[in-house]
Amino acid sequence: MSRIVSRAMASLILLAVLLPARVAAQTRCDPGDRVCLQLRHIASDSRVRSAFRFIEEAEPRTHADHILLTQIPAPPFQEQERARKYAELLRDAGADSVWLDEVGNVLALRRGRARGRTVALAGHLDTVFPAGTDVTVRQRGDTLFAPGIADDTRGLVLVLTALRALQAAGIRTDADVLFIGTVGEEGLGDLRGVKHLFRQGGPRIDALIAVDGGGDEEVTNQALGSRRYRLEYRGPGGHSWGAFGTANPLHALGRAIALFDEAAAAFTASGPRTSYNVGRTGGGASVNAIPSTGWIEVDMRSESPASLQRIDSIFRGVAARALELENAGAKKGELTMDLRLVGDRPSGETDARSPLVQRALAAVRHFGGEPRLRRSSTDANYPISLGVPAITVGRGGVDGLTHAPGEWWLNRNGAAGIQRVLLLVLAEAGL
Repeated sequence: MSRIVSRAMASLILLAVLLPARVAAQTRCDPGDRVCLQLRHIASDSRVRSAFRFIEEAEPRTHADHILLTQIPAPPFQEQERARKYAELLRDAGADSVWLDEVGNVLALRRGRARGRTVALAGHLDTVFPAGTDVTVRQRGDTLFAPGIADDTRGLVLVLTALRALQAAGIRTDADVLFIGTVGEEGLGDLRGVKHLFRQGGPRIDALIAVDGGGDEEVTNQALGSRRYRLEYRGPGGHSWGAFGTANPLHALGRAIALFDEAAAAFTASGPRTSYNVGRTGGGASVNAIPSTGWIEVDMRSESPASLQRIDSIFRGVAARALELENAGAKKGELTMDLRLVGDRPSGETDARSPLVQRALAAVRHFGGEPRLRRSSTDANYPISLGVPAITVGRGGVDGLTHAPGEWWLNRNGAAGIQRVLLLVLAEAGL
């Protein structure tokens, strides 16, 4: 028995020796790497270490708030109830002032000492799931299941816990920090929340860090642009037998889809990566009635603004051509067209050499990760297009089946994910 105990003690001693070495390896910096040295210096501050401990000790509260917010439905354009609760939580966390703006964004200001800059940390309030979706959280083992549990409720909770940690540790940054829950990030919300923030008269924001997407190692500095249309044809309609030959909106849509698919497939086969998708369709009243209306919704994306403009032009051209062909072949009646732009997300890029991106990469390395730059469509798109330094970072943990009813989130090193983002905020806002 004593031999077994001795071996166990030896193992513990070895582990105690190895762990500090592993932590030191994560924070080792080349002498000339000023960004790495800056983050290491910040992380070694006693107040920051206190904030990191708070994040770890607050895990049960963070877990409870994660479930609480997830179970408040926030379908597209109906984020009000979740926004009110989130504002209450931010207020209780110690923000200097909390308010909802005209479109429903939640903003919580924590004033800095110098007040010469403002750094924003944001998650989005809305989910993709329609009203009536069951958002009850179910736990199996250490995994949480619910629509929206990851995207982006975990992002909201990360933002909230970061504020609590600053307050608990008594840290006052140089710059002001805005903690934000935005509306309208998903789908046809078309980034309406973040667009409103950067309109004339909005709050000052000198840099934006959006929290969205899983994992700890990805840094999104490249904005994936998109254009989204709703195309609707309208006609007189009629009986499928008695009014046969009348211009048919769904026949026109069939032509439009076929023409677009052929032209867009040829265009996207080469050049910068570009995609297109007919995602929704509807119309008609009965199988034996010529419809009086028919519609589709189309999504187009590209990493190149020029390519996005070109595929947009292709779609608008085939929409007009399909209308012309249907009307030319009809024996009676005439269709009209309603083509509406329902989504416009700009593309662009925050330079990988910029201080914000370099700090984000260094924060990943500080916690032992291998950072990767990536392109995506997030709240960062809009400020990037305006030339404002902006990135999106992961919300930590592990997740899957996002945007599906079986969405799940696993708290694997979740506290470290919050610590990583807090370290980035402190580096950007100044300690």
